Amino acid sequence: MFKKVDSKVDLVKLEEKVLKFWKKQKIFEKTLKKTEKGKKFVFYEGPPTANGVPGVHHILSRVYKDIFPRFKTMKGYNVSRKAGWDTHGLPVELEIEKKLGINSKDEIEDIGIEKFNRLCRESVMKYEEDWKKLTERIGFWLDMDNAYFTFKDDYIETIWWILKNIWDKDLLYEGHKIVPYCPRCGTPLSSHEIAQGYKDVEDYSIIAKFALRDKKNTYLLVWTTTPWTLVSNAGAAVNGGHTYIEVEYNDERLILVKDLIDEVFGEEKPYKVITEHKGSDLVSMAYEPVYDYAEGNEKAFHIVGGDFVSTRDGTGIVHIAPAFGEDDMRVGKQNGLPVIQMVDLKGLFLDRVDKFANMAIEDANPIIIEDLKKRGLLFEVKKFKHSYPFCWRCDTKLIYYAKKSWYIATSKIKDKLLAANEDIKWYPDHIQHGRFGKWLENNIDWALTRERYWGTPLPIWEDENGHKVCIGSRQELEKLGKDISPDLDLHRPFVDNAVIRCPQCGCDMHRVKDVIDVWFDSGSMPFAQHHYPFENKETFKENFPADFICEAIDQTRGWFYTMLAISTILTGRSSFKNVLVLGLINDKNGQKMSKSKGNVVKPWDILDRQGADALRWYFFTGVSPWLPKNFSVKSIDEVIRKFILTLWNTYSFFVIYANIDSFDPDSHELAAPDRMEIDRWIISELNRTVKEVNIFLEDFNVTESGRLIQDFVDMLSNWYVRRSRRRFWKSEEDKDKISAYLTLYECLLTVTKLCAPYIPFISEDIYRNLAAGTRSEKPSVHLEDYPEADLSLIDEDLSFKMNTARKIVGLGRAVRSKINIKTRQPIEKVAIYFEGDGKRKDAISHFENIILSELNTKGIEFISKLDDLVEYDIKPNLILVGKKYGPMIPAIKIALSRANQAQIALKVKNEKNIKLDIDGSTIELEPGEILVQIKNRDDMGVETDGEFTVGLPIKISDELLAEGFARELVHHIQNLRKDAGFEIENTIDMAIEAPQTEKAVIDDYRDYIMKETLSNKIGDGFSDDMYIKDIKVNKVELKIGIKVAGSII
Repeated sequence: MFKKVDSKVDLVKLEEKVLKFWKKQKIFEKTLKKTEKGKKFVFYEGPPTANGVPGVHHILSRVYKDIFPRFKTMKGYNVSRKAGWDTHGLPVELEIEKKLGINSKDEIEDIGIEKFNRLCRESVMKYEEDWKKLTERIGFWLDMDNAYFTFKDDYIETIWWILKNIWDKDLLYEGHKIVPYCPRCGTPLSSHEIAQGYKDVEDYSIIAKFALRDKKNTYLLVWTTTPWTLVSNAGAAVNGGHTYIEVEYNDERLILVKDLIDEVFGEEKPYKVITEHKGSDLVSMAYEPVYDYAEGNEKAFHIVGGDFVSTRDGTGIVHIAPAFGEDDMRVGKQNGLPVIQMVDLKGLFLDRVDKFANMAIEDANPIIIEDLKKRGLLFEVKKFKHSYPFCWRCDTKLIYYAKKSWYIATSKIKDKLLAANEDIKWYPDHIQHGRFGKWLENNIDWALTRERYWGTPLPIWEDENGHKVCIGSRQELEKLGKDISPDLDLHRPFVDNAVIRCPQCGCDMHRVKDVIDVWFDSGSMPFAQHHYPFENKETFKENFPADFICEAIDQTRGWFYTMLAISTILTGRSSFKNVLVLGLINDKNGQKMSKSKGNVVKPWDILDRQGADALRWYFFTGVSPWLPKNFSVKSIDEVIRKFILTLWNTYSFFVIYANIDSFDPDSHELAAPDRMEIDRWIISELNRTVKEVNIFLEDFNVTESGRLIQDFVDMLSNWYVRRSRRRFWKSEEDKDKISAYLTLYECLLTVTKLCAPYIPFISEDIYRNLAAGTRSEKPSVHLEDYPEADLSLIDEDLSFKMNTARKIVGLGRAVRSKINIKTRQPIEKVAIYFEGDGKRKDAISHFENIILSELNTKGIEFISKLDDLVEYDIKPNLILVGKKYGPMIPAIKIALSRANQAQIALKVKNEKNIKLDIDGSTIELEPGEILVQIKNRDDMGVETDGEFTVGLPIKISDELLAEGFARELVHHIQNLRKDAGFEIENTIDMAIEAPQTEKAVIDDYRDYIMKETLSNKIGDGFSDDMYIKDIKVNKVELKIGIKVAGSII
């Protein structure tokens, strides 16, 4: 006997029960034990930052990370799943700043780095329990007891070893460059960090007037989108290869590139052309500075040439501020321009800047514009929208700033990075040479260091003589250091106090105060999670590279890149073989989720109402993983209704009847080839599904494989079970019934195994009930082997025949819906048209009884000519024909309507042109220029799928109407049994009060009605112990009473 199953399942309670079972029985641990000698399948967990509550987007990545390790484990692979936590960096620091009510680096240093970092350390796992709870609740099996933490000293030591290797390869250097810089956080950012934080913003675009020094009343029109940088202006740049024009406007001479004269002046500003110059002729001319902080530098305030100057927007002349732009710095160095740095590290103008001292640069923009206007140096100002980088953590607008920083020369290994990328299998594949490949092709050196506190310290020491040493281990630090404790905390400020002796000159060396990019931490995890190479060398070798990683698309310029870069430098190859890239999650309307919009979905709202399995299946099968997802709670309800409840109800149906008949799967032997035809068909479809699901999952295709399972469950429930119900209902236990039970049991058991990686909770619950006490029982479905297809049981011919029958039935049902005739109402015949060989006709004839039964018709009529079944609606395709014939369209419509519709439809089908006589002239329309629609005849409803056309007669005879009434009555009585709470096996006594005409119909169909409703008798006397209800059957009012009379058991 199977455990009784409630048809109204509470998915949340079921999942909570399964979680307790897994925990108590240590099922995850047992799966690892079972496969410990199996082939390795290596998975890397991209470490999340655990100083915030996880969101629904974290569930997306975590369920995708879960499904493949589960699948591979059931395939016999050993899949260790080491959790990890990203614990350093600005996210943590900002939280502590907020907690302490401070907002600057000065305040941090007033408090003290030791105290600040202690608070950071204490806070990094503030939400660890939230993450663990969510991870467990969604069924993500992860070894969180042996997780790696990026703040642990062992992890840091491995990072130092990596950096020492990079140093030894001469790829780590200090440079003075323009860097993207966050004035709020007081630190530069790397290119991959910038990619995380672009926003569309509205900024000023101005054209300033620079007066030429030696040419009276003549001005350069200089374009900039950062007015605040004019204070640090050192030069103006033109494109030497282009033509510049001097015009007269408002009694002034103005110079700009010729290509942009119309854009700048338009129709509103009348001008007169005076002369033209080559850009190169303007080079070296001097101009009067709009702001002068060059301190007398003679090279300043001259025109220079620059091939980067665009002639597609602006004026073709740009101002040069070497302190604030990469191109500016490059051209400034080439021409000896001074670096005028009038902004401090907080983004404020220096004290000595007249008019704008100590003012934030963004706040100064409108004031600078007004100042230029008052001085007659402003030609134009407007606002424009563009994409601009913001700090990905604190949301502050970045500036490009000249300063010293440490870099990894990744540009030197660009070819190696590109080669390593060729060995990675990307899902989707267009990322490889698209988003990711182009990122690698445009690779710039990695800005490694950050002027912050809570992070991995840069292991470089320097002395007063300029000597530098990179330390690669604790042992090396102790060897060179002065009284260095072997237990030294490798964080600031402790490591800052570690003094070592210079190997070259013996002088004291002190550590460079910077910490490193937090993305270097996470990118080092293949090595650092094992404290390699200081220990676990064999473990590392067994777990490198990863077979599979998975994160969202924003990580193409984050974790995916840093993993590849670090591994390529160290080993010459990628640290991962396959990567599944996930799309981002928006709200149901496609808008980005944000607290301010109030459209954020809380994970626990879903998990506590709909459950984890439904959410998992929604993510897996809704859209391909790499596409953006418009998150919809209603769509999760659809998943429950269409798939999960369909599976559950099929399982519930089996258990109910198996228990009634005391069916024991181990007590019967009946080979699949010896079973009934419909059983052989569903077994064939099961094995086809198993085969294709395996193929898809091996290729990391969750969506298509999941949809195949869903299609099979639908087929199992809504075709096989529905067609086989009477086989389970009948009282005799013959071969037919045993065949049905064994087949449905095997299908359900196999489906639980197929579904186990996708929906682990309900799969577990169903499996444990179905397998309980059987010879093949395992403690858990997750300890089973993943199903393998028996190819000998796939019957292509039988599959073709049944699928043909199902297509005909599907079209027939669509016709019934169109002509509004219920399925329970019998119809005289179904008319079928198709083209091709006799294979289709044989298939239809083979399953004639099924088609007749499903469509509730009395016969099948094969139609040889489509014209006998349908009428056509012929129209010109206005999109195409309108362009060619314009005014002739009305006449073409008339000509088409008068022509032989069937002949035109046939010509279109055979891709032949159609000639029409229009007002004495002949025109010829191509097949694509004509629209052919099939429409119902007056006496026949029709549907087509292009392969088959199916018609049903609209007129119904009185005899068929009477039979339809009887069938509809049976349906209502079955519903009354449910309403009354009767058991399926109960027999009943029934009383019916009906008008005379309908009473005669009931008498004619008495035996049928009694058999279908398990009635012992039908009378007209009602008793107090009856369940009585007034109903309408086909608009006829009836009174029906029923009561339990006995049982078929």
